[in-house]
Amino acid sequence: MNKITPLLKGIITGVLMLAVTLLLFYTGQTAKSGLQYIIFAIYAGGIAWTLLAYFRSPGYTGKFGDIFSQGFKCFIVVTLVMVVFIGVFSAMHPEFAEEDAKLYREYLVEQKNKQPAEIDAMVKDERENYVTKNMWRSAFGTLIPGAIFTAAGAGLLVLRKK
Repeated sequence: MNKITPLLKGIITGVLMLAVTLLLFYTGQTAKSGLQYIIFAIYAGGIAWTLLAYFRSPGYTGKFGDIFSQGFKCFIVVTLVMVVFIGVFSAMHPEFAEEDAKLYREYLVEQKNKQPAEIDAMVKDERENYVTKNMWRSAFGTLIPGAIFTAAGAGLLVLRKK
């Protein structure tokens, strides 16, 4: 029998998420579009695939920690794939950093509680750290839902077994 490991399932899930992300980007879909939730559905599906495969395997122990561990292996790989992608994609598109810096400046000026020198420094920091900030956002934006999906799935499987 061909056994696909949780790590490979994470790679497959991450690649599917990237494909949909790029498809949405290059078709001009905005962040406000409901289509972005397809990415989370793929993510949840990949984790569910991992958890259910373990649930049906002879090695299934019925312990929450063991089930969560299988999902963790999947979602940590997905997180790595997404963070690397965001880092490369952001670095390849410096125009996004410029646009965000411009919008950030407009926001700070509108607040009317900073001196021009402070605004300049804050905008410069935003522009220079754009890629790093996006990578951090991506890391937490995939780790947190991954942990939630995995904990929920593991909890449901533990309850189902009883």
